[in-house]
Amino acid sequence: MSTDARELSAAEKIKDESRFLRGNIGEELQQDSASFGKESIALLKFHGTYQQDDRDIRIERKKAGLDKAFSCMVRCRIPGGRMTAEQLVAQLDLCDELGNATLKITTRQTLQLHGILKSDLRETIHRINKINLSTLAACGDVNRNIMCCPAKRVGTVHEELQRLSQELTVALAPQTRGYHELWVTDLETGEKTLEGGGPPTKEEEPLYGPRYLPRKFKIGIALPEDNCIDIYTQDLGFLAVVREGKVIGYNVSVGGGMGMTPSAAKTFPALAQRMAFARPEQVVDVAKAVIGVQRDFGNREDRKVARMKYLIADWGIEKFRSKVEEYFGEALADCTEDDVHGFDDHMGWQEQGDGLWSYGLNVENGRLYDNDQVQLKAAFRAIAAELNPAIRLTSHQSIIFCDIQPEQKDRLLEIIRAHGVRLSEDTSNVRRWSMACVGLPTCGLSVTESERIMPKFMDQLEGPLAKLGMSHEKFTVRMTGCPNGCARPYNADLALVGQTKGKYRVFAGGALLGTRLNYQYKEKVAEADVPSELIAVFAAFKANRQDNETMGDFCARVGRDELERMAEEAPKP
Repeated sequence: MSTDARELSAAEKIKDESRFLRGNIGEELQQDSASFGKESIALLKFHGTYQQDDRDIRIERKKAGLDKAFSCMVRCRIPGGRMTAEQLVAQLDLCDELGNATLKITTRQTLQLHGILKSDLRETIHRINKINLSTLAACGDVNRNIMCCPAKRVGTVHEELQRLSQELTVALAPQTRGYHELWVTDLETGEKTLEGGGPPTKEEEPLYGPRYLPRKFKIGIALPEDNCIDIYTQDLGFLAVVREGKVIGYNVSVGGGMGMTPSAAKTFPALAQRMAFARPEQVVDVAKAVIGVQRDFGNREDRKVARMKYLIADWGIEKFRSKVEEYFGEALADCTEDDVHGFDDHMGWQEQGDGLWSYGLNVENGRLYDNDQVQLKAAFRAIAAELNPAIRLTSHQSIIFCDIQPEQKDRLLEIIRAHGVRLSEDTSNVRRWSMACVGLPTCGLSVTESERIMPKFMDQLEGPLAKLGMSHEKFTVRMTGCPNGCARPYNADLALVGQTKGKYRVFAGGALLGTRLNYQYKEKVAEADVPSELIAVFAAFKANRQDNETMGDFCARVGRDELERMAEEAPKP
């Protein structure tokens, strides 16, 4: 049955009638109301922004007869997390002048602003474009920010990966003129372009078409020895195959995705499957072929099962590969034996190979802020002004300062310390390898706390881990306020996922390398009981691990029931 013959979801109809993402956004931007209508909210995602409200004061405002405290989250598109110090400072300016005074490093190596009022939205996105960044396709049913190992290294391998992330970003970007009309042109020239200037031609979106994709789409590029971008959680992954210091091609994986709805058995998290090998010159067209298959065969009736992982689960990897080859125009080679076997979070000092250094600074949960104890924003402003480093953002919500001269190393650390910021070397492993989504109060999907409570949990875990002699252990602890999985919880060693108000599902048995899904260990764990539940798992691991076994490997080996028994019996610190 053709897509046109089926009943489209409401979201598909909105896209279909949007005039290539224009909709009524222009008209609504000129209105005095504090919020957008339903259709514009859906389309604004493609432009890089979500409408949200402050859920902490919903009840208070409702009692006072007031509407919700609406604002927008604005997310940038920053391929591979690469940006300049000047761009970072400009983003800090925006969060101070138009946002809620904080800036968030995301789990996809980009930045997002919170608290942007509707009346300031056009100025915000316009200013982002003025610093040669963009918000186009940072959200929405298109290819989103492309992840790539951010490490700065001399040599062709890292340069090739980072070049590819930029090439793919350009090749897979939506072509609609609507974005420029809404956010760029009118502010620069004063032209009256907000109404869209008439219906565009269908040729405006040669890759996506007028309905774009059935659901969001994510791409990552990694190295076998360094899966720092979690390649198997991506819809489409390119794992570099290197021979004699040269990238000869990529093992292509397809069908990753973290989101699920526990009440709907038809939904599930999935790791990508290895599909085929592509030579460097084939990669862009292979990506377009994969997107084309998802565009034409992905589910447009039910958004819960619209991600590409569900199409692959339905078809099987062989049928999917065959269809990709049909769209590509020729058969592809099989994957090589190369696969993920390492993970570097790039924290601390690392040599670049050109006589310069990079310093990775752990930023807890990616939140940049200033208060009486810690001044992260002020520290970054000072570093930018004095040292002007290249900036790289990591998939663990942290930052790398690049191109540091040997004689500047001490000065960089002095600036960081002077602003009350903890160095990566002074950060515990459990905190360093943890991350959390935004959660409450702004995310409309969150049912529990996430980012705001994760530091408290870390405080409560560090002491017991030290008493167990396990401070040196490396394992991931990830937390999300809902099952949508923005912090990639379902392949973590341990994870906390919001289930209902104040209660979490606990997952165990993933892997630091990101190559294995975990399982649900417990459910409806009260917020106050989370630390003790995790400490019991640590104690069970300490008492029952095999030689050189990791936390995730141990949990996967023993399974849920045995882990629960061991956790009850193990002596607690």
